[in-house]
Amino acid sequence: MVLYTLFATFFCTLVLPLLLFLAAVKLWEIYIVSGRDPTCLSPLPPGTMGIPFLGETLQMVLQRRKFLRMKRQKYGFIYKTHLFGSPTIRIMGAENVRQILLGEHKLVSVQWPASVRTILGSGTLSSLHDSEHRNRKKVIMRAFSREALEYYVPVIEEEVRCAVSEWLASGSGVLVYPEAKRLMFRIAMRILLGFEPEKTKRDEHELVDAFEEMSRNLFSLPIDVPFSGLYRGLKARNFIHAKIDENLKEKISNNNFDSQHKDALQLLIEHGEKNGERLSMQELKASATELLFGGHETTASAATSLVMFLGLHPEVVENVRKELYAKGFLGSSSSDKRLSIENLEHLKYTACVVKETLRISPSVPGAFRVALKTFELNGYQIPKGWNVIYSICDTHDVAPIFPNKDEFNPDRFMTDLPEDASRFNYIPFGGGSRSCVGKEYAKILLKIFLIELAKSCNWTLLNGPPTMKTGPTVYPVDNLPTKFSHFIDSYK
Repeated sequence: MVLYTLFATFFCTLVLPLLLFLAAVKLWEIYIVSGRDPTCLSPLPPGTMGIPFLGETLQMVLQRRKFLRMKRQKYGFIYKTHLFGSPTIRIMGAENVRQILLGEHKLVSVQWPASVRTILGSGTLSSLHDSEHRNRKKVIMRAFSREALEYYVPVIEEEVRCAVSEWLASGSGVLVYPEAKRLMFRIAMRILLGFEPEKTKRDEHELVDAFEEMSRNLFSLPIDVPFSGLYRGLKARNFIHAKIDENLKEKISNNNFDSQHKDALQLLIEHGEKNGERLSMQELKASATELLFGGHETTASAATSLVMFLGLHPEVVENVRKELYAKGFLGSSSSDKRLSIENLEHLKYTACVVKETLRISPSVPGAFRVALKTFELNGYQIPKGWNVIYSICDTHDVAPIFPNKDEFNPDRFMTDLPEDASRFNYIPFGGGSRSCVGKEYAKILLKIFLIELAKSCNWTLLNGPPTMKTGPTVYPVDNLPTKFSHFIDSYK
């Protein structure tokens, strides 16, 4: 009798819950697979869907690169999973990405996870569709015209030079990633939103911290309860909106339509006034938040990666300096040389260093779409309504046009690749109709950052090569502690 009681207790406390859990997982798999389109003969991609309701979100968030690497090794370039509350197909590889990017509005449409749409807002550029997206993008693109970029160059140069001077003055070294975020935030506030330097500095630390909290919780389960990721992300977003509200009202009341150079937010306000489509304060705050997020989070990630790769490859820094000397930016005559869009375009090797950095460590690892109808991709069914993630980092990693892919080698870009070969093998700014609106701005900003570093500094990574993490942009876990010292211009 005692033995029977012990067995029953063991069965009820351990075996039965385990069996029920396994049964629930199996039913979950059957439920998800039943979502395939029976009119399409192609099978679903291989893969697993994780545990009921949560799917594989927790593994992906906690393990990120390890999780994605394991999935790619096990299932290849197309596989199914369940992330952020939705069944999802994840793809990589130039040909697969090409079909997704060129299938915008026909096969797929942009649809970020519910948590992203809730925090950033459904009226932001990244969430708009069709004519609304085209019109909004056309307005914002005016803030990144060649004429506008020329106006931004001295502002970027001023802010970068000031930051680098502070890094050089720090005797014990600096944490590059948080410093880069503050630098890129100041630049974005001035250039994209047109805020005055003193106002930017006043609110800088609190706003950067709020953006970090918002970014950390952008991709979270869509559950708005106290202490959840979504709850914390919304709280940070509301703080950001409150901080920029006063500046935004002042900007609207003092809007100068005759100003020669207009920032992106000013152009949105002006466009709304002229076309009778005036954006509400909430829409303007959401747009300002999106511009600040895109304008500083991604560039801070890329700038940090630049410091990291060049700290590990001092010979590349020396090659950059040789080019700067050849073009008159180092040496006895360098004090008379001013940066401009034209002479930045002549610095080919410097541009190649930026390209190689974005190849190995693209700031944004991928982007989200949703299938508008069931279609076939490389022999697999992509069911209508399922999310589709195309991976930028994995596509770069598997691109056959890049031999020795793990090697940091800017020379690989010195020979121009045929456009048909590189178009979808190299996509650091996405592609198609939704490619990054600020990509030319980002390239120029990173070039100026690299030039100022090479002209002014030598540096050493105090912890050596860091472990990189994604959340949602790529960053070093240790924040990249680095010691900067003055570079003595030996070319003079």
